[in-house]
Amino acid sequence: MGLKWLLVFIPVGIVLDWQDANPILVFATSALAIIPLASLVGDATEALARYLGPTMGGFLNATLGNAPEIIIGFFALKQGLVEMVKASITGSIIGNLLFGLGVSFLAANLKGHRKLHYDIESARTHGGLLMLAMFGLIVPAVFNFSTTSEREISLEISIVLFVIYLGSVILTFFPEKPKGEADDTLEIAVKPETPEQEESGWSRNKALAILISVTVTLAVMSEIMTDAVDPAAKSLGLTPLFVGVFLLAMVGNTAELFNAVRFARNGHLDLSVGITLGSSSQMALMVAPTLVFLGYYLGQDMNLVFSQFELIAVVMTVVAIMNMLQVGRLKRKAGALLVALYFMLGFGFFYAPASVTGG
Repeated sequence: MGLKWLLVFIPVGIVLDWQDANPILVFATSALAIIPLASLVGDATEALARYLGPTMGGFLNATLGNAPEIIIGFFALKQGLVEMVKASITGSIIGNLLFGLGVSFLAANLKGHRKLHYDIESARTHGGLLMLAMFGLIVPAVFNFSTTSEREISLEISIVLFVIYLGSVILTFFPEKPKGEADDTLEIAVKPETPEQEESGWSRNKALAILISVTVTLAVMSEIMTDAVDPAAKSLGLTPLFVGVFLLAMVGNTAELFNAVRFARNGHLDLSVGITLGSSSQMALMVAPTLVFLGYYLGQDMNLVFSQFELIAVVMTVVAIMNMLQVGRLKRKAGALLVALYFMLGFGFFYAPASVTGG
């Protein structure tokens, strides 16, 4: 059954929103409803991938797999929650790399998979994209630009990052490596290798209908959640920085986390590494620029100027992951170390002053 039972929170969240219930309850129920919807988006795109072929299917999965984050970010921008949206980008990157990978490695160990091997070349490719993205996120913050310049340079760097993403997509259509080798980072997350996936026999029309209906429902629930998130955060005494990094980001990434852990438990560590690293690189290369473009369209001052806390967290995370994944094999304690790093950052963000913003 997986995460599907959480769909019961869709009508609950809608009713609570209509009744103007406590914003904490509205946020919690709508967030729980979004989790299975995000999972269904992934299931539908994987089903369509079987009809479109691995190349087009990989492109579809890589693009639509980030739909929940983009939809949530769009409605949050409409509410003017710019700092929260930027924090959710940071949270998605460090959450996938530290918590996602860490829990996946722990799950593999608990199932007795003691030799944690993975494709080192694929990991290096993901790491290279992450390094490029990290520079794109750092540049706007290290210089003292005016407010107008901040927006302009963010838009220009977003274009560069998006072009890099498109270049990585093009490589899936024109792979340089011969068949049988790992072709591209975008394809690694859509290989249906587990028996559970093979049993999903959705037809093409059914998968397309589910994808459309789920996307519409996801938009409705995202709007409800973003309407409630700011008053809920104020009621709980949480800063927009903490809410974005550890609540909004987790909502959008729970389905990917669930899949990464499931693959690791089944011994498919390559898929877990591909999902978590691929999601992080796509978050920086595709989702962040898209949200900047949407902010420009909505008239919101959405930029790539992140706070000092966010930049340090991203840099530390990427450097730690790059160093850890260089050998092609991880020790059993690696998962616990990554999760510990995630919680240490969590304490830091929790106590970060509310006045700290990126621009």
